Amino acid sequence: MDLTVAADRAALDKARDELGPGRIALVPTMGALHEGHRSLMRLAREHADHVVVSVFVNPLQFGPDEDFSRYPRTFEADLRVCEEEGVRVVFTPSADDMYLPDRQVEVSAGGMGGVVEGAFRPGHFDGVLTVVLKLFNLVRPDVAVFGQKDAQQLALIRRMVADLDVPVSIVGAPTVREPDGLALSSRNRYLSEADRRTALALSRALRAGAARGQTAGPAGILDAARAVLEEAARFDPPLLLDYLILADPATFAPAGDDHRGEAILAVAAKVGTTRLIDNVVLTL
Repeated sequence: MDLTVAADRAALDKARDELGPGRIALVPTMGALHEGHRSLMRLAREHADHVVVSVFVNPLQFGPDEDFSRYPRTFEADLRVCEEEGVRVVFTPSADDMYLPDRQVEVSAGGMGGVVEGAFRPGHFDGVLTVVLKLFNLVRPDVAVFGQKDAQQLALIRRMVADLDVPVSIVGAPTVREPDGLALSSRNRYLSEADRRTALALSRALRAGAARGQTAGPAGILDAARAVLEEAARFDPPLLLDYLILADPATFAPAGDDHRGEAILAVAAKVGTTRLIDNVVLTL
């Protein structure tokens, strides 16, 4: 079936009506699509009859000193990816189409949106939840697919759907990694060869912590991961750590010594001019 590109709300409504009967899955993206995005689309096809992908670099989730202006935009290549993965509709709104110039109301991510990643990027998750809710209202999907790599984002979207009674099922997709272990990210293209060697410490640290998960408590897991990151801080270029946390997946509060069950070992750091995040799910 042919791929339809909908550049505004009216075109989206028409394209959605032309899909015919069946369940609709939405895969929200900011473009610069890679193999990780392909995995989301494939998972979406397992849960629905029609897949809609949004490509929108959302200004609300970027802080004043972040990389909104240089975020990679590869629209023609993105369309080819969507076509190859059997996507039916690509929604590509402009910021003017998504947001009223005098908008007043945004979604608040609450306390959970101000910790861990939210502490380093104030307002980021408010912007994420606002655009996701708007996309849900515009596309009206039955299911939406998000990557586990953005674990706190996924948790907050699930919380929003539950708290606000949004009739969309949320599916989390496993993190896709490159052969050397680096989690796939659109920002990886910013990394020089030397940057990349340093950045590999993120996945090594997570593996070191996970290896201690069955025998050590939270402190031992964090110690093992931190040792790898401290070594990488002496590399050229150095790894500059923002945070390393073993978090309760329901709240993203630090997992206590008595924590049992699932926990998320999450890390964020800057290498050169590029900020990267990664995480792994553990069972204690």
